[in-house]
Amino acid sequence: MTGWTYYPDLLATPVPRYTSYPTAAEFSDRVGAPELDGALAAIRSDQPVSLYVHIPYCHEICWYCGCNTGAANKAQRLMGYLDTLRAEIELVAGKLAGRGRVKRIAFGGGSPNAISPEQFAELLEELRTAFHADDALLSIELDPRSLSGPWFEAIGAARIGRASLGVQTLEEKVQRSIGRIQPEPLIRTATDELRKAGVRSLNFDLMYGLPRQGLAELEATLASTIAMRPERIALFGYAHVPHLIPRQRQIDDDNLPDAEMRFAQAELGHRILTHAGYDPIGFDHYARPHDPMSLAARQGRLRRNFQGFTDDNAEVMIGLGASAISQFPGLIAQNEKNSGRYKIRVSSGLLPATHGIVRGADDQKRGRVIEQLLCDGEAEIREFFGRELIDRLQPFLDRGLVTLERGRLRMPDYGRPYARVIASLFDSYRQPAARRFSSAI
Repeated sequence: MTGWTYYPDLLATPVPRYTSYPTAAEFSDRVGAPELDGALAAIRSDQPVSLYVHIPYCHEICWYCGCNTGAANKAQRLMGYLDTLRAEIELVAGKLAGRGRVKRIAFGGGSPNAISPEQFAELLEELRTAFHADDALLSIELDPRSLSGPWFEAIGAARIGRASLGVQTLEEKVQRSIGRIQPEPLIRTATDELRKAGVRSLNFDLMYGLPRQGLAELEATLASTIAMRPERIALFGYAHVPHLIPRQRQIDDDNLPDAEMRFAQAELGHRILTHAGYDPIGFDHYARPHDPMSLAARQGRLRRNFQGFTDDNAEVMIGLGASAISQFPGLIAQNEKNSGRYKIRVSSGLLPATHGIVRGADDQKRGRVIEQLLCDGEAEIREFFGRELIDRLQPFLDRGLVTLERGRLRMPDYGRPYARVIASLFDSYRQPAARRFSSAI
């Protein structure tokens, strides 16, 4: 396998992670509830639909986190939020009037286990009843620091087949630098108990580019992770944007690795994980060959949405909860982020979508090219040919990071670290050097 080569000039411009196209940076308040109402009304009776349920609370707030989440330190606050969430479920289910077939339900946050196991069981029962979704495949994001016996029992009783643990790093000095202390035995216990509860596809979220993290620290975390044998590993580059996320100001900039070290960490992770038998998925995920994610990648069915890389092929994803995002072929709509205003809208019988963007034909075509490049490493780009595009592609062509033949653009394995930059060449909205995006590696 050819190694990766570091070209700093090609990675100098921050770019989006492209969990959607157009990205959230293009959302406006000119799109909201009326557009979402129309999109829900257009769902066919037998159309596959996925649900995403957002719990915007955590027992402890980590300094690095960019999620829309708050402290779960008041029982009344959680109960009030869940009451509003149930009201939204009834509202959306009423709009669908039995149309659509819910095939998947994903719980994310924040931390879904910020609520009690009993509250989770009640919420799941409401979802299954409202959307006739008894057989839906279930997945959940979990904070291992607040997992206990009752939660493992609830996960088993719910028949949850997929779970994702927020691990980030197993090195104590790095954990202290990001405000997230969780000893390795805690992660091992959570892993063992989730297996016993019936979870068959377990993901570890890991990060590189963290403060006080060098190659040795990353390698140690990867070695321990591989020993626990999760089916999936997401290895993200930490996005340090304190001008957008105030809690990140607690992280000392002087302790962060530079761009060249981040590149070396990403390459080390790729080399170690692929050597351990994981298949590379897109530009930052890895999966064991038998996992559904890996099978989807080999069969050309891999997709990318707000949950990252996925084997979910549903064209419609309905987001429920404050800040949750709904995605349709022609529309992306985001719910009100503020929990108080979210409650006011739902209590008034209104869909809580307040931001979004209508995806025109050109958006959909460009979005598909971007998704194919990130998921499959290749795409047909003939429709976008022009002198400007070729000029922008030329530095990548010259260095062998892409090839172009008969209108088809392909990235070799060693082009992975440049995938987001290459994809951004097809983004008609992106402004050069925009500070709102994260490092390209």
